[in-house]
Amino acid sequence: MRTVHRTLPAQLVHHKTVQLLQSSLDFQDYGLTCRATLLLSMLVFAAGRLTSLLQVCQLLADQCGYETARKALHANLPDEPELVRRLNNALAAVLPRTLTRRRQHIAIDLHLCPYHGEPQHDPHELVRGKSKSGTTHFHAYATAYVVQRGQRFTVAFEYVRAGDLMPDVLKRLLQRAAARSVKPSLVLLDRGFWSVDVIRYLQAARYPFLMPVTARGCKEDHPRGPTSTRQFFACKKSGFSKYTLNSKQKGRRVTVPICVSRITEKSGRKKTMVYGYWGFQARSTAWIRETYRTRYGIESSYRQMNQSRMRTTTRSPKVRLLRIALSLILRNVWVWVHYELLSTPHRGGRIVQLSRLYYQRFLNCMTEVIGQLLGTVTSVPTERPIPQPLAAIPA
Repeated sequence: MRTVHRTLPAQLVHHKTVQLLQSSLDFQDYGLTCRATLLLSMLVFAAGRLTSLLQVCQLLADQCGYETARKALHANLPDEPELVRRLNNALAAVLPRTLTRRRQHIAIDLHLCPYHGEPQHDPHELVRGKSKSGTTHFHAYATAYVVQRGQRFTVAFEYVRAGDLMPDVLKRLLQRAAARSVKPSLVLLDRGFWSVDVIRYLQAARYPFLMPVTARGCKEDHPRGPTSTRQFFACKKSGFSKYTLNSKQKGRRVTVPICVSRITEKSGRKKTMVYGYWGFQARSTAWIRETYRTRYGIESSYRQMNQSRMRTTTRSPKVRLLRIALSLILRNVWVWVHYELLSTPHRGGRIVQLSRLYYQRFLNCMTEVIGQLLGTVTSVPTERPIPQPLAAIPA
């Protein structure tokens, strides 16, 4: 077994994170008590502890008050397009150069954060969707990520408003990735992008893509039998075909190759998966299925994002945008630490061992360092006399 002779100090990771955020977000000092680095450290602490800025101000001793920190945060947030640009710069700051050497598989996904309340200014701040967590209103964010030797890097991030067209959102994401010299060899999308406009855009831009097909039309038990795309889900064998997708607008249609993959699950139940693709030669139905499986890692990224998502009750879409992006940035830093500092040199590629630093331990180390630097409150005021230690406490 390889002997490790060096250690990674948590102070170095904290310094790297705050420096990255400061250089990308360009926060300014607010008064004499709330420095930019202090505010960023408090935000990182809130994300790592899954708490709010208010509770952080109460926990950290001899620091600025909550009202000062709140005003400093809002004063440092630019308008929405500029904020999105700065957050994307922070995401891209830790991307390895190897991502730019060749085209990559880029996975695109739309993430909906449940919101229980009214929009702050514009009704278009919220999008409607299927009921989740007791609401049908959401703040929506689109992300693009790539996989580099098992490590998932988020390369682009977008805020989605009600009324935004999916081709436009997809175009902005791919343009932001291309600005960092990360270009797609294959775009992997979820079934929410199955539409004529998205497919026409990808074909016009010459981007090869792969996505699941949405089941539409009459079901198999209908007297007329399955229609539209449901005819593929009724297939009993794997194979390839073509399908012409029509839009509600007259004259807008597109033809897409179809892959039907029929598998047997461990329980013995048969399952049919249908994919639409374009721009490459499919080797087999199994190859299509396994290629799309690489996209499932984005769900793990979202689960980890929820482990470092700062709590807030604000209606401000910019603050909510910042807390989601901050979580993705922290996760990118964690992936960078593994890839650049903790990986084992090996002929043919680095070996990444996640057991050396799990994400939760990474967050704990960050918050412990911040607590040591800023000091934490270990006592609370009381109006009653406190008994002497254990001897005075009745059994």
